[in-house]
Amino acid sequence: MKKWFFFVLALSLLLTSCNAPTTVEGDSPAASSNAYITDMGSDTIVNLALAWAEAYQQVQPDLRISVTGGGSGVGITALINKTADIANASRQITSAEMDAAKKAGLNPQEIVIARDAIAVIVNPNNPVDQLTLEQLSGIYRGEINNWEEVGGDDRPIVRLSRETNSGTHVYFLESVVRLGNSKDTAIFSRDTLLLPSSEGIISEVRDNLNAIGYDGLGYVTSEVKKVAISSLDTPDNYVLPSAATVIDNTYVISRSLYMYTPNVPTGGVKTYIDWILSPPAQQIVQNLGFVPITSP
Repeated sequence: MKKWFFFVLALSLLLTSCNAPTTVEGDSPAASSNAYITDMGSDTIVNLALAWAEAYQQVQPDLRISVTGGGSGVGITALINKTADIANASRQITSAEMDAAKKAGLNPQEIVIARDAIAVIVNPNNPVDQLTLEQLSGIYRGEINNWEEVGGDDRPIVRLSRETNSGTHVYFLESVVRLGNSKDTAIFSRDTLLLPSSEGIISEVRDNLNAIGYDGLGYVTSEVKKVAISSLDTPDNYVLPSAATVIDNTYVISRSLYMYTPNVPTGGVKTYIDWILSPPAQQIVQNLGFVPITSP
């Protein structure tokens, strides 16, 4: 009986090892029934990435895709540490991150997967409907502190932002707070409230008459009001964020959204990214309120 028990145990272990996933160092998992892709990063992209992963299961049911958020910085760090096959980012990889990746023996590849507008939002009962880019910068730098200064009621301004590991935070800092001036070292006003999620900003603006926040267009709901923004070049032309105004470049606070792979994508990762750039996947981009990069 003991011999029979050990024979069955050895056979079980052998079969388990034969069915284990195969992963090549620095590459994507092998395309097999147990292939597995780890996709991490931007909270702006996470709902889109989840929708893609779910839809792709219908196309390639043998491929497993794990999607988590945490912020663009988290995803890129995981890529550098070789614990993610794909990093989602709502900003471009920094030179320091690229250097760290190369030191780790990687050659990160950038793929633009969609476009997005960053909507400036206020409470629906706030009478302010429009701001110049300079006014918006002044608010977040702490130079404008009362809504009355920009045509609103005599109320204190409550500033909301994403946390510093968010790519949206970084983009807003560089493009709005610093007005695109790479030599400017201004930072968010010290009393800016940093929130961990896009949903958190929506919730706070909905409930706080004094609040102002910003979010990816795909997260904005009817519970808050979008503010029209004018650019530095055309300060009298106020534009609301929408897919149309991103496409025609009239809305000034818009950006590309990215996926990064540790090296030139191959195997299951390449096939998946090729599908993401295809019309069916870009239709999902449009359905979720983002801007497709190709016609769906």
